[in-house]
Amino acid sequence: MAAKARTRLMPESMLGRMFANTVWLLGGKGFGAVCSLVYLAIVTRSLGLKDFGHFSLIFGTAQALIAIAGFQTWRVVVRYGAEHVHQGNWNAFGRLGMLAGALDAIGAVIGCLIAYVVFFHFADTLDLNPELIDIAFWFNCAMLWALVSAPTGVVRALDRFDIAVYVEAWVPLGRLLSAVAIWLTGPTLLKFLIAWAIIDIFEAVMYWVAARYLCPQAVRLRHLKEIGHALRDNPGIIRFFLITYATATVEAVKRYGPLLAVGYFAGTRAAGLYRLAQQLSQGLSKLSTLLTRSVYAEMSRARVAAAADEFRKLAVQTSLIAGGGGALVVVLAVACGAQLMSFIGGDAFRAGYIVMIPLTIEASFELASVAFEPVLHATGRARLALIARLTALGALGIAMLALVQEDDAIGIAWAVAIGGAVYYAIMGLMAWRTLNGLEREQAEAAAREGPGQGPDPA
Repeated sequence: MAAKARTRLMPESMLGRMFANTVWLLGGKGFGAVCSLVYLAIVTRSLGLKDFGHFSLIFGTAQALIAIAGFQTWRVVVRYGAEHVHQGNWNAFGRLGMLAGALDAIGAVIGCLIAYVVFFHFADTLDLNPELIDIAFWFNCAMLWALVSAPTGVVRALDRFDIAVYVEAWVPLGRLLSAVAIWLTGPTLLKFLIAWAIIDIFEAVMYWVAARYLCPQAVRLRHLKEIGHALRDNPGIIRFFLITYATATVEAVKRYGPLLAVGYFAGTRAAGLYRLAQQLSQGLSKLSTLLTRSVYAEMSRARVAAAADEFRKLAVQTSLIAGGGGALVVVLAVACGAQLMSFIGGDAFRAGYIVMIPLTIEASFELASVAFEPVLHATGRARLALIARLTALGALGIAMLALVQEDDAIGIAWAVAIGGAVYYAIMGLMAWRTLNGLEREQAEAAAREGPGQGPDPA
């Protein structure tokens, strides 16, 4: 029996399929963006600068822990699952998905242990109110168990981004409805944290239900007893997993470390300003994340089923389009950033405009590089992506030491932009060399096979 994932009509070209998936994701995120602007305005105006700073530090810590302990198993499912789906080997695909789910659970346990250490031993470093420590700890635990990496990978490997949109739309809608209800009944930090945790847990349940609906042959509990076979089904999976996990950890430090640094150096009020500026600039980062999801899945399929020149063409076209979009958003941020900060958070947040500009520049570099990491992962060169992120993190650290002064969120923001520029330059060079190498390998293979014999696109 064929998986339900294959009942959706899709364009024939790789770029067409990628954009079809991206359009679905953008549709959902467009809806989410409208909802998020409203609930973000309610949260900032209801809590005020100080309490919103506490909310930002607690939520930011949760996001960092999720990135560190979450293992990014969806990448493993998409990278290795693409071939199983292509061949219709649902048992192997199921073992892979259940292995990813088990890793998610292990990551949640580890994350809870880290959260305990962070909040009960280093809360002073984050400038958190002692009365919020217990709340922050349990909120982080809930968010860690709400991880949806494994079922997300299953849905993406099955090329059902439309289903993913319906599931993920619950989060902004739920937050909007909760924010309105809390605003009307008396806003408190505790209410917002509880609502956010419940919404994310429900999304995780929905993702597993969707994965089971799309491919019941694969998403079965009995595969949990067979996850050891996944290591034999997918040669090199341990090495790939360790490299992508290390890469995700470095990225988490780069993405969420600056917010925690602002809390340490400048206090919760500055963290609140930084967080709102980051939220608005991350609209562009979210676009790059959406593109990464569709690009990653299509690159994995293209590496299995397409020739090297088509693979290169997809990467180049994606990079050019994403780079142009990034440049446009930077212009819009410079022109309208101050008004947007004031509109969302009120006059108290208007000063965050000068923080928003460098954060938007960094996000534009991230968007422009959206095809680079999928290229390296799909061609078995994930270690190069890790090297690039480590180098960018080093550049961020050096820039922070050079630019940051006491109570200075602006210097941290510009250090983030410098780190983004270094990452873009290094990843671009690595991806370019990788694509050239693939074409040389294909030409050499064609020459060995002789005239009239083409290379095997797989």
